Parts: sequence; C-alpha cells; structure tokens
Amino acid sequence: MARISLKVNGRARTIEADPKMPLLYALRDNLALKNPRFGCGLAQCGACTVLLDNQPIRSCSFPTLAARGHEIVTLEGIGTPKRPHPIQKAWIAEEAMQCGYCINGWIMSAKALLDRNPNPSDSEIRQAFAGLICRCGAQTAMFRAVRRAAQEIREA
Repeated sequence: MARISLKVNGRARTIEADPKMPLLYALRDNLALKNPRFGCGLAQCGACTVLLDNQPIRSCSFPTLAARGHEIVTLEGIGTPKRPHPIQKAWIAEEAMQCGYCINGWIMSAKALLDRNPNPSDSEIRQAFAGLICRCGAQTAMFRAVRRAAQEIREA
C-alpha cells in the first residue's frame, strides 16, 4: 500500500492503495464516485473512460500511481444537475441513451473532442467514438447530441 495524491474533479484527494491498482477502482472504491463504470476490464468498451489532462483514457487498465500529478476529470466533474455541461444537456435533449450504462465513455470522449474542436466533422466524431461500445443502439442519437452540444458551445 502507498499513499497516493490525486487531483480529481478539481479537488486534491489522497488515498491508500496499491500503486498498480487500476484507477477505476481508486475512483469508485476509494473516492466513492459513481462514474466511471466497470464494463469489460480490458480497456475495450469505454465504460470506464475518464479524462486525464483532457485526454480520454480507459481507467480500468491505467495504474493509479501513473495518474499522480495529472488532472483527472470524471462525469461527475463536468456538470451538476442544476448546471449541466452543454454535452449533458444535449444528451438529455436528444434522448441519447437507453440503458445508460455506457454513457460515461461517450460523454467523456465527446467532451475531450469538443474541447479540442468545437466544430467537428462527422468523421472526427466517429473517430472520437472509435472503440466505444453501446449495445442498446443509441449511437445515432449520441451523434446528434454531439452536434447539438457543439453548436451550443460555439454560440456561447
């Protein structure tokens, strides 16, 4: 066990954990965050996606110690029910989810994309979502949500 300092959603946090433990478990078990989620445990589905210095990573395969000194942002860190992020508002407006289990990876990937490029092409949106899995078939609505959020961000 080691004492590991992390910056999560703008707050400094310290945990006692195995340095090799996946960041996903530190976030969920040690810090009691509800997102990200465990999906496959193999970094293939994207349910565990968080932003590390604004880059989407799969937290199920990323060692907690490697996150030290970096800014970690989870779904809980981008907006609140009273003040949702434009991406969250767009997801709701477009009804871009069914079961909601995979939503974490899609929204976090969309945020990273729109932070880099507030006017992405369809190809860039597809590339940002490469490797994410949604078994409910809500991808079309998610694409609409990204376009809606991009427009709101550009107009702000």
